[in-house]
Order: sequence, then structure tokens, then C-alpha cells
Amino acid sequence: MAKYKEKVKPVKILLVDDEPDILEFVSYNLKKENFIVFTASNGVEAIKIAKIEKPNLIILDVMMPEMDGIETCAEIRNIESLKQTIVVFLSARSEEFSQLAGYEAGGNDYITKPVKPKILISKIKALLKLGNKEEAESIIHVKNMVIDRHSYKVTYKKEEFNLPKKEFELLSMLASDTEKVFKREEILEKIWGNEVIVGGRTIDVHIRKLREKFGDKKILTIKGVGYKFNE
Repeated sequence: MAKYKEKVKPVKILLVDDEPDILEFVSYNLKKENFIVFTASNGVEAIKIAKIEKPNLIILDVMMPEMDGIETCAEIRNIESLKQTIVVFLSARSEEFSQLAGYEAGGNDYITKPVKPKILISKIKALLKLGNKEEAESIIHVKNMVIDRHSYKVTYKKEEFNLPKKEFELLSMLASDTEKVFKREEILEKIWGNEVIVGGRTIDVHIRKLREKFGDKKILTIKGVGYKFNE
């Protein structure tokens, strides 16, 4: 059975706001919960710190000098090492268009000021818990193979492979449950969905390419049914 390996990391939070009182007050309450806290007063400074520290979560004000929170979030989402970082907007702006802009820029949540510390901490812990679960489930370990579904990389017998997207998705699907035989119809639906001009031969071609890389015995053919990952 494939096992998921949970990564344990110190929880880092980057707080970004141009109001010193907000930085001091929120930082104090975050540190009381044993979070490692970094602060910045504008988006430009925040991005520099984020690239170095790689925080688990960033709390962003919307209205800031030099680069506002929306622009900062959009920039963060373009940085490969920060794409999985949780971004929470904490802003006095409660208009619907501001909130929509925040989500469209890649924000995970939008909280309006003023907010009680206990509520903020509760929301942050919930987001971190969800993020940790998703991260843990993104790493599949099957004996001497590691599949990282965040970085789209496969390590097999200490050799790293960068597979084409469909090959990677097919391998991940089969390795996610090594006791299950995946039917051809299920594979087509989940990997190729509504894509046109896709038939049974498409699966066969991708299985053959995976076997060329990882060996003929790694993926078994169950005649008349589908395929099964062989540990």
C-alpha cells in the first residue's frame, strides 16, 4: 500500500502591513502561539523576505505603498518556491470587489479588520492544517519510488525523472493505491476527462512509456480490466 510521508516544518508567518501598530499587535498574538513571525511594511519588502524565508503563510494588507496587497499576492503566485504558500488578506476594505480581487490574485482567504485575535488565530490554524494535509498527501512513497505531486517530480532508485504531465498523472494515480486495479474507463475519465480524440490506445502508449522508464514489472496489465501498480 502506498504511504504518505508528512513533512514536519517550523511554522513561519510573514505579516505585511504599513501600520506599525497592526504589525506589533498581530505579531504579539502570533508569537504567543509559537509561530515564527517576520514582518514587512510593503509588498516589495515582503517579496524579498518571502523569497529568503519561504513562510508557510503570509498575511497581507491590501492598501500599502510601493506595491499593494493584490499586486504582491499576484507576484508571489508567480514565484515557483512560493506557489504553495498560504496567503491571507487582512484588510479594512470590505467591498465585494476588493475581496474578489484578492481571491483572483491567488489569495486563500480574506479577513476584514477589525478582527479579534482569537478569531484570526483560529482561521490561521485551520488554513495551516488544511495546507499541511494537502502537502502530506502530495508526497507518495512506494518502496524505492517517491512521487511529488507538487513539483511534478519522480525519484526512482535515487534517480530523478521529470515526466510529461499525462505520464506523471497516470503514474500518480496508479501508485496512489497499490492494491487497486484501475479500470481503463476510470483512467480515461480521470486523466483525460473530456478531451477529444482520446481512446484506449492512448493509455497503452503512456503505459509503455512508463514501463520503458521504470521497468516492465512496475505496472501490471490485468487483462480485460485495466492496470495495477506493482510495488
